[in-house]
Amino acid sequence: MRGDMKPRLHTFTRTVLLLQVCWLWSGQCLSVHFSSQQSVYVVKGQDLILQAQIELLEGERVSEVTWERSAKTSGKSSRVAEFPHRGPSDGRVTVEQQGSALKIRGYQASDGGVYTVTVTDQSGQRRSAQRSVQEYLPVYHVSVMVNVSHAVLHCMEAWGTDPSFTWLYERVLVTGAVGRVSADGASLFVSGTFCGHFTCVVSNKLGHSSATYAAEPCESTDSSTSAVVVFLLLFLALGAASLAFLLWRRHRHGHNRRERLREPYDVDL
Repeated sequence: MRGDMKPRLHTFTRTVLLLQVCWLWSGQCLSVHFSSQQSVYVVKGQDLILQAQIELLEGERVSEVTWERSAKTSGKSSRVAEFPHRGPSDGRVTVEQQGSALKIRGYQASDGGVYTVTVTDQSGQRRSAQRSVQEYLPVYHVSVMVNVSHAVLHCMEAWGTDPSFTWLYERVLVTGAVGRVSADGASLFVSGTFCGHFTCVVSNKLGHSSATYAAEPCESTDSSTSAVVVFLLLFLALGAASLAFLLWRRHRHGHNRRERLREPYDVDL
């Protein structure tokens, strides 16, 4: 089945079930829901938009829509907007599409809570739906916890919204040679030598923060390189000394030979 046919089939199935329920209720039917039940996260200062889906039978109409907010801390409920609009308005809160869409400009922390939309049709039938709204928070207070015996590093973050995790080893992105990252990215299982600096970077669309764990220092490659250089220098010095000794012996042997050739001639004189 084609991917674009699945949403249509789902809508058709919902409509058939809705009609069956409506028939049982003597032809009166009204439905309201949100496309998702997950919380809505809004960045402070940006606009909050909540869109409800209202379904009616042919010939029915919406007579009233109200939007209410219940604060999470106090639980106190207050009316935010209504359709048709009655009374004065500051323009910050508006409803559109015959009350199915709520818009709040310049979202603030006080705008968070559980929003309830209630729809009433011309027969007085009511249906409601809810959606939770929270402020989108930056990542904060990143720390790394280590289990040395199992060579595992755990990255923790205080309260940031939708955090993503990235691991670095000596300021370079971790590879399979260093270790394996968990599915959620929060843990690093070290498979290589447990030494050096491991850094966890936590980020979301508002920024990033990081923390570094410093394990035991790794063996310095400079020391091993210096040892090799010293060994080569000693080897070359030994070779040069051997060559000089051989040349000295050869020179001395030639000098002694010339002296022996001259001795009989001197005696005859």
